[in-house]
Amino acid sequence: MKIENPNPIQWRFSERAAALQSSFIREILKVTQRPEIISFAGGLPSPATFPVERMKAAFDKVLSESGKVALQYGPTDGYTPLREWVAASLSTPTCTIKTEQVIMVSGSQQGLDLLGKVLVDEGSKVLVETPSYLGALQAFSVYRPEFASVATDEHGLVPASLHAVADGARLLYALPNFQNPTGRSLSVERRLELVETCAKLGLPLIEDDPYGSLSYTGAPSPKMLNMNPEGVIYMGSFSKVLTPGIRLGYVVAPAALARRIELAKQATDLHTAQLTQMVVHEVVKDGFLDEHIPTIRKLYGDQCRVMLEAMDEHFPASASWTRPDGGMFIWVTLPKQIDAMKLLDKAIEHKVAFVPGAPFYANAPETNTLRLSFVTVPPERIREGIAILGKLIADML
Repeated sequence: MKIENPNPIQWRFSERAAALQSSFIREILKVTQRPEIISFAGGLPSPATFPVERMKAAFDKVLSESGKVALQYGPTDGYTPLREWVAASLSTPTCTIKTEQVIMVSGSQQGLDLLGKVLVDEGSKVLVETPSYLGALQAFSVYRPEFASVATDEHGLVPASLHAVADGARLLYALPNFQNPTGRSLSVERRLELVETCAKLGLPLIEDDPYGSLSYTGAPSPKMLNMNPEGVIYMGSFSKVLTPGIRLGYVVAPAALARRIELAKQATDLHTAQLTQMVVHEVVKDGFLDEHIPTIRKLYGDQCRVMLEAMDEHFPASASWTRPDGGMFIWVTLPKQIDAMKLLDKAIEHKVAFVPGAPFYANAPETNTLRLSFVTVPPERIREGIAILGKLIADML
């Protein structure tokens, strides 16, 4: 039976829910689904890099040989063989990462949410780069912190600038490798200085590293985790090196913090899917990534070079941009009088899309900035889209 003429429900949302905002990038992606749009907007890995057949074979093997285990509930901290693999892959001759430090999460975005849940109270000071990853700002914002911006320059985060803002801070969030959105990387010297500075200040440092494997030269950068495993929280992901659709990442933390993250995760989702963890372990356990990642690096490196060459040809001299040697993004700074949001409106009219830079700032957004991603666009479309965008920028000068 159905109730006749029920009174409308008066939904009373929590203050936290009322403050939630949609990701600007996700809103843009709705527009870029149109096939005629040349989209430099999404931070999506290229589907051409997804190892579909390898994943299919792994699913078949896991379900055939261990289906009842794979389809059952699993431990909150994750599938032990995969955690062991992660710990071994992050260990160095001078720094051993223990399995109990590794918590598997449903994508690194869940890792950010869990860290916010266990480390941030309303009004807590959280330090972020200028600009910073939009997904992290969004995840931490749920817990209503006070964001303090840490200075950056053309070489990334400036460690010496921490002293002016660190008093009372709960954590510093940083992306040292091919940063989203700027594509910048920290030098070895800056990494050491940053870790030492945070240690002296007693400041927890989150090292978010989804792009570290995507150096176009293949040269690895030292992980800050290995410089101070008791003071650095490391975040990794399989999204950029296998596929984002499996939603699998990990957090590596000192034991006391790892336990708190585990408890928070119990309350969130009990555990990350056992099936996908077992499949990923089956894929990576015998060294597949050592074969696979170089193909990703080559594709992204080639497309980055195409975009940089097109920008050199078509963008006005009054604009400047980063020249990354890895990752997925180029950061553009336009003359001060150009508002990137207005430029986006014109660009979409001409069937080109990008992400304006303002949403990446926790404080004092710079409206004359934008982010370009090149990894999902074929070279000929990159050249066409950059030529259009360059003309539109020139027309606004």
